[in-house]
Amino acid sequence: MAASPSTPGFRTGSLPALDFSARLSRRAQTMTASAIREILKVTQRPDVISFAGGLPAPELFPLEEIRAATGTVLDRYGPAALQYSTTEGHPPLREWIAGRHGIPAANVQIMTGSQQGLDLLGKVLIEEGDRVLVEAPTYLGALQSFQPYLPRYAQIPTDEGGIDVDALDEVLRGEPAKLLYAVPNFQNPTGRTLSLERRRRLVELTAQAGVLVIEDDPYGELRFSGEPLPSLYELGLALHGDVERNHVIYCSSFSKTLVPGLRDAWVEAASPIIRKLIQVKQGADLHTPTLNQMLITELLPLLPRQIETVRRVYGERAAHMLGQMAEHFPASVTYTRPQGGMFLWVTLPEGVNTTELLPSAVERGVAYVPGSPFFALGGGENTMRLSYSSARPEQISRGMEALGETFREALG
Repeated sequence: MAASPSTPGFRTGSLPALDFSARLSRRAQTMTASAIREILKVTQRPDVISFAGGLPAPELFPLEEIRAATGTVLDRYGPAALQYSTTEGHPPLREWIAGRHGIPAANVQIMTGSQQGLDLLGKVLIEEGDRVLVEAPTYLGALQSFQPYLPRYAQIPTDEGGIDVDALDEVLRGEPAKLLYAVPNFQNPTGRTLSLERRRRLVELTAQAGVLVIEDDPYGELRFSGEPLPSLYELGLALHGDVERNHVIYCSSFSKTLVPGLRDAWVEAASPIIRKLIQVKQGADLHTPTLNQMLITELLPLLPRQIETVRRVYGERAAHMLGQMAEHFPASVTYTRPQGGMFLWVTLPEGVNTTELLPSAVERGVAYVPGSPFFALGGGENTMRLSYSSARPEQISRGMEALGETFREALG
């Protein structure tokens, strides 16, 4: 039996209290809580319509197909579906992913969600003080993933066509940079899409400068209007003619196309990067859950139909939100018009602080994400992100009316 604190010999209360905060690493001390996650905590009231979380529509999850696939996988693989597996990932799944870009399966690493991919890429690529280029604004989760590795950020301005490549060119002519992080398709948080001309120039400029590009593409399949565009990774393959020379690293996920809870994602990259990702993933979680990877593989024939359903629903919801915004928002409030994905971006007149405005919106029963956390070096106080993916039409109507009232009160 273990000794209790009251066992003779223990002098309770006689030892100094340990300062746990002082024992944290410098890396840990740079970490901050996700602004989105914190906002989600205060919007759990059933009477609040939340456009804050980037959540896929749960009513679209293929529950029956997943239930059937689970039985099929267990029948086919038996205990192997529940056993430890290789770090690299389930071979049939890696082969299917590799076939999309015509690369060897050895250049694909399965990840436990895109967020792990970003974290591990930060671990193997970023040294303290490395200059990392990001869009302004950019995906908050990427900033959180990279920050513990202590980069120095440089913000690249964006407009309706995505990254301003003239500004990027100017930045690349200055101090050397290690890598550029970009979300070219239906960007989180703005919903903007990088134009084809800018994609080509971005790939060429970064190749000439010797800058790695991390292309984060979880939304690329969710286009509901306009024409598909080649990924930066595909343009990099065309430029270099060889997967082993391609300076673009491609990240994507099944979270937005199938279901987020299985946490299956992947990274495509040159072999030296993949080898290091394997090593750091071994230290992180050994491998992505075996059963989950087998389930995703079993569900691949369903994927085209599932994507088509998601595109249609998200397109309808985006159109409805844009229509309601035009009806209820003051004329001085502007917003993006996404061609796909899950988000749009709202800009209020200068001087309005959307963080300070949030309590007033919540009082009216609606929530959003203030824009400033999406800027690596500050800015965007008058902006916000709205997600339409998991909101039903009647919620969108009530929410946009409430936001319009909030804006008009703030603008006087």
